[in-house]
This record gives sequence, C-alpha cells and structure tokens, in this order.
Amino acid sequence: MTRELSALQKARLSYQPKLPKVLKNGIRGLSVEFGGPTESVADADDIKEIFPNSYGKPIATFKTGSTDISNEPVNVGVILSGGQAPGGHNVIAGIFDSLKNANQNNRLYGFLGGPSGIINGKYQEITADFLAEYRNTGGFDIIGSGRTKLETEDQFKDTWNNCQNLNISAIVVIGGDDSNTNAAMLAEYFLSKNTGIKVIGVPKTIDGDLKNEQIEISFGFDTATKTYSELIGNIERDANSAKKYWHFIKLMGRSASHVTIECALQTHPNITLISEEVAINKTSLAEVVNYMTDIIVKRSHEGKNFGVAVIPEGLIEFIPEMKSMISNLNDTLALIEDDADYVKLCNQEDKFKYIESKLEKQNAEIFASLPKSIQAQLLADRDPHGNVQVSKIETEKLLIEMIQAKLVEMKAAGEYKGKFAAQPHFFGYEGRCAAPSNFDADYCYSLGYNAFALAHFGLSGYISSVRNLTKPADEWIAGGVPLTMMMNMEKRHGALKPVIQKALVELDGPVFEYLKKNREKWALEDHYIFTGPIQYYGPPEIADVTTKTIQLERT
Repeated sequence: MTRELSALQKARLSYQPKLPKVLKNGIRGLSVEFGGPTESVADADDIKEIFPNSYGKPIATFKTGSTDISNEPVNVGVILSGGQAPGGHNVIAGIFDSLKNANQNNRLYGFLGGPSGIINGKYQEITADFLAEYRNTGGFDIIGSGRTKLETEDQFKDTWNNCQNLNISAIVVIGGDDSNTNAAMLAEYFLSKNTGIKVIGVPKTIDGDLKNEQIEISFGFDTATKTYSELIGNIERDANSAKKYWHFIKLMGRSASHVTIECALQTHPNITLISEEVAINKTSLAEVVNYMTDIIVKRSHEGKNFGVAVIPEGLIEFIPEMKSMISNLNDTLALIEDDADYVKLCNQEDKFKYIESKLEKQNAEIFASLPKSIQAQLLADRDPHGNVQVSKIETEKLLIEMIQAKLVEMKAAGEYKGKFAAQPHFFGYEGRCAAPSNFDADYCYSLGYNAFALAHFGLSGYISSVRNLTKPADEWIAGGVPLTMMMNMEKRHGALKPVIQKALVELDGPVFEYLKKNREKWALEDHYIFTGPIQYYGPPEIADVTTKTIQLERT
C-alpha cells in the first residue's frame, strides 16, 4: 500500500544525499589503507580473551584507487537494532546503492523486528521500488527494530543457518553501543567457525554517547537535538511571553548529558544541569535543589517569576547517594526477582518495605525518603540489562516538588516573596523519528555506503566510520574501526560483560567550558535563542551545518 505523503515528504524524497569524495566512484574506485594493531580502551586482557579472532585489528581508511575484488554477486543482510534514531532509512539506502554500484545482481535483505528477525528467519528483500518511499525519511518502519540480544550459542547457530538459507555473506547491524556489542559477538562467532560471513556495525544513538576520535558523532544526534531545541525555543518564547511559569524540561540521555548540553548551546536556558558535573563534584540532591532554588529566587528579585531549566534524563543516577542506592537496588532486584516471599506480595507498600529490608542501611533510608511515586517508578519494569529504567523516573517532577517545599520554607522565613508555578516536560520520543536533517541524511547515507565497502573488502568486526565532519561532505574521511578497540568490561545482570564504552561529557573539554563560561549570564539575563524548525533548504552554512558540540570539539 502506497502511503499518502505530505508536500515536505515528497520534496525530501527527491533530496540526493552527499558522499565523501573517496566513495563517489563506487566500490571499484577504492583501495584500503591499514594502520597498526589496536588495543581496547580498557580491560585489554579480558577483551582479548573473549575476542581472540577479532581483537587487535587495525583501523582501515579508504583511499581513491583500484583493487581487484571479486565480481561474484553477493547477498547482504541488514538489521535495525535498539531505539529509533533519525537517518536509519538512509543508512539502508546507502548500503543498497553501494552494493548495486558494485554489482546489479547483489541483493539486500532486511531482517524484520531487529535481531530477532535474523534469529527467526523473518525478512523482507529490499528492492529499489520498496526502498524508494523511505529515502530521507525518519523512523525505522521500513523493517522495524527490536532489542533482542545476540549472545547465546543457539542464537548464533540460528543466525548462521538463516544466513546460509539466503546465501548471505555480510550482515550490517545498525545500532548503539549494546547493538554494536552484539555485532562484535556475532563477528567473533562467525570468525571462529570460518563461516566467511562478515559483520559490520553502524553507530546510532540520539544520546550521542557512542563516539571517540574515529566516531565523531553517532547518527540521529544532530536531528534529535535540533528537534528538541526547536521545542525548547518555543517554550522559552512562551515563558518570556506569559512571564508566570518555570518550565522544567527533561531530555534524553541516561548515561551521558550530550543531548542536554547541545540543546543548551542551541537555546541558552536559565538552568542547565549536567550529570557528569554533578558526579565529579559529588553534588547531593539537596545541593542540586539549592542551586536551582538560588537562581529562581534571584530571578524573582528582578520580577522574573519564570524561566527554563533543562535536565538530563539520567541525572538522578549521577547524584552520589542516588547512584549508590540505585546500584544497590539493581543488585537487590536481581536477587529477589524469583524470591517467593517477594513474588507473593500484592500490596505496593509491602513491596516497598520488603525491598527496604534488603537494601544497605544508608540506601534504605534514601529509598524511604523519596515520594511514593518515585519509589514506584524505581520499581517499574527493568530494562533489557536488568537495571532500573531511569527514564521512567520523573526527575523533573521530583525537583519541582522539592524546590516548591524549599520555597515555602524560605517564604515563611521572609527570604522569598516571588511566585513559583512550574510546568514539567519530557522530550524523548518527539526526536527519535524526526525527518533527518541534511547533515544526518548525508552522514547516514555515507555510513551505509561505507559499511558495504568494508564488508566487500573482507573486513569483519568493524564499525563504519565517517569523520572530518565539520568540513564539507566532499572532504569527509571514510573507513572502519575495530569494534573491540571501543570496548571495556561493565557489570550487567550482576556479572562483568564486554560492552562498548560510553562516551561521557568531558568536563575539561571545549563544549562544557563554553557552557560554564556562559551559563551564569544565561541564568539571570534572558538570552533565549529560538532556533525554529530544522532547515532543509537554504545556504549550506545554515542548512547543512551540524551540531555546536562537534564544531567546538573539532576546532
């Protein structure tokens, strides 16, 4: 069934994404250059033991040239894994165009519903006609996504069988850090069995925490932060018009505050909380509340009973006493999930008391001190890694409640005479499936085109890397990075597991330094910036430019 398209969608379908110059001549116009052996970012001995066949591979960089590679037709499989991010469809378009450039008889199969599709053998052949209406569009609806982990021997065997049934010689896994860890595990298995099947990852996450020197930005981050910044700017304009509300805006980013800091640079809110700063300073929850309350009171003295605060989704987990409590809670929930005494409890209050009895004394006191609504959110269904779903904790409402109580005390003491009315917001899903910006449309297409090139050159256990991204697309550098180079060991479900290391906001880096230099001014003065919607048309310096984060990092 053909979907009804808006005028904008029709216009975007005709957009032709740009490629790095080195990829423009197609697969047969490439040669590959290798660096020296690589090491994992941490825990090298453990990672090497787990990945004996794929550890230590060199970084690969494509150059213009000519290489004698097979002209035999190949079949490739692609998986969308994890949460959606703008540009996924263009990654698939890049893979498709790249493999058809190499040989028109090459075929692309999309596995349905994420990794479970390749395990269960559910797929859709991606043809030119099928792909046509998905180019330059947001979402993952072309084949769907999922969060099934690829980690067991049986899953690997099923995947191998399904690849053999379709005569697949390469798999591209499009996903974040955990999905690319899956890709590394699958690549290692295939190498250990001499299957000849290559596995290539593609860096996706709107959270922006999958990056390093070779992966300058994960796809979707640019579009998502521009989408959120438009919404924040709209709220800032509303706050400055009505002049009677404080808006508390929670933004995506459990493990890192990249989304929050980028949106702050784009919009200049009055308060910006950064989880990593809270952690390094060992800031308590009470100190966070006092910091925010101080700005609210100072603005009220100037007759400004309004403002905007942006808060990272994972903030609560970075506050030392809360982090300790949540870690203890994660371990406790893992131990009691099959505990008959706990399972038979029906009353929520009884569950709270039972868990308190199992927590360490200090953590139990913190848990007990929280509002019942927050306690309930902490005990909500856990994520696929067995951890508390921090995104379900309404941090923005917790802070509003605590600040409200603090202001009541200050008013009674004659220290505050203003008015405080707050509106909570959480911007998450609004940005995950937005139509990709020009930058993400180009970047994703290049990542996909490059991913097939890596597989066609016989590489496996690599992630597609396109860098030099502050320059025009013509000057982008294409290649691949060994997935094991990005790994360390972390505790998951109570056991140490190999995972791709998350990149946190660097507090000594240029991005945070810029925020730190300006936020006192932004706190009291109204330097709001209204970015408007994503620019798809216009001068390249407006329409094609990427995030302020990467501009600051790469200059």
